[in-house]
Amino acid sequence: MTTTKYQAIANEMRNRIRNEYYPTDQPIPDELTLAEEFSCSRMTMKKALEVLVMEGLLHRKRGHGTFILKSALQKQLVHVLEKETIGLTETAKGKKVTSHIVEFSVEFPNEVVANYLAIESTDPVYKIIRVRYVEGEPYVIEKTYMPVQRIPGINEEVLHGSVYQHIKGKLGLTIATTHKMIRADKPNELDQKYLNCKKDDPVLEVEQIVFLGSGQPFEYSFARHRYDKFVFTTLNIKK
Repeated sequence: MTTTKYQAIANEMRNRIRNEYYPTDQPIPDELTLAEEFSCSRMTMKKALEVLVMEGLLHRKRGHGTFILKSALQKQLVHVLEKETIGLTETAKGKKVTSHIVEFSVEFPNEVVANYLAIESTDPVYKIIRVRYVEGEPYVIEKTYMPVQRIPGINEEVLHGSVYQHIKGKLGLTIATTHKMIRADKPNELDQKYLNCKKDDPVLEVEQIVFLGSGQPFEYSFARHRYDKFVFTTLNIKK
């Protein structure tokens, strides 16, 4: 398959990001400067950068420029690209999904959360801890952070239903790609209490960052699954 000009540029920019060619505390060069460097039109350069925004490597900050997301430099983070990012409600379609809210608050993020969500430490976030049940059986405990300004209107009614349906239906936003890191762990006190795990039962933890169609990260979360309730598969996409 022939590589187009914008794909070749995106590949080079991706390599530069991975190799830390650009500093993370400053915006990368603007589109015009990069277009001159790569001898292409500004539209071609814009299209190449949009690919990297959608992949969660870059984030556009209005009035400030385009920055590298620090999560892009976490080499152990596995990028799982699916046709559509869906939540538990859609995954378990046809079955009754309910939620128990363990904690719901609004707070200022720590440095890690702020970096992953590409926000300032003064931007408030929802902190959500809830247990998800399928047909009355506990399946997963979710600990989630979301920027309040980016995802308005989250309340207990939404949390007892589907947050993703609120985002797509009520807010009219598109949910795009997800970065996941999957690991095995021993059960903690919450796992034992809410997932009915024994002390020696393995737990599967999924740490993820989820992006809107605009390329903005809107969710940084940890989902801890019972080992006997989930099977994860990956989708291989040929380029």
